[in-house]
Amino acid sequence: MPTPDDLGTPVDVPTTATRVVSLVPSLTEAVAATRPEALVGATEWCTHPADLDVARVRGTKNVDWRAVVALSPDLVIANQEENREIDVRRLREAGVPVWVTVIESVPQSLDAMDRLFAEALGWGIPEWLAEARRLWDTALPPITTRVAVPIWRDPWMVVGSRTYTGDLLRRVGFDNVFEQHSGRYPKVDLADLDRADIDLVLLPDEPYVFTPEDGPESFTHTATQLVSGRHLTWYGPAMVEAHQALTRL
Repeated sequence: MPTPDDLGTPVDVPTTATRVVSLVPSLTEAVAATRPEALVGATEWCTHPADLDVARVRGTKNVDWRAVVALSPDLVIANQEENREIDVRRLREAGVPVWVTVIESVPQSLDAMDRLFAEALGWGIPEWLAEARRLWDTALPPITTRVAVPIWRDPWMVVGSRTYTGDLLRRVGFDNVFEQHSGRYPKVDLADLDRADIDLVLLPDEPYVFTPEDGPESFTHTATQLVSGRHLTWYGPAMVEAHQALTRL
């Protein structure tokens, strides 16, 4: 019987996946940390683990679907936000089963990965995922710090509402000041960021690569902190590292 993915689309999943292509960097890391021998393809943006040696199928937004088909995967892993619907459709029309995840919060990420590993891949729940749930599936702490998280500059763009990053920060006591914005990643003016009622601006190294010389110099009223973009946006094994790194802030 086909199993519905996170969008409710029936997918003919294998009993136990042995040839997997991942189109999502964080899920590539998750598969590689769990059963590396099963991973046969990934995007150019899949940078963890650093020694990953698999076929590359271009980027998350311009997948070389013909290269994916040529790898004969028994399952392709995608994400609603990170990948294009047209690429998913082309793969399915070519007879390749594609499992699409939907992740906009920490609880949703944990549940989606539970289903991915247990139902879609047939591997059971890995130890790192059980540890991530232990660390993150907890009551919300009191808010201690008001933060903003730029993801781009020229123009400045920030983490807005209904995002995994915003929910992750809330679970360590940070309040994203743009959480109530109508957009998920809205454009803002620098003055909207560099203001006295924001305690801290977190400057990640992806997708825009903020550095000590590129980012902090723009702020005169608000403190800044360079952080790992992987800790803020990658669900998977990075969640375990992120808990320690973010609570230290």
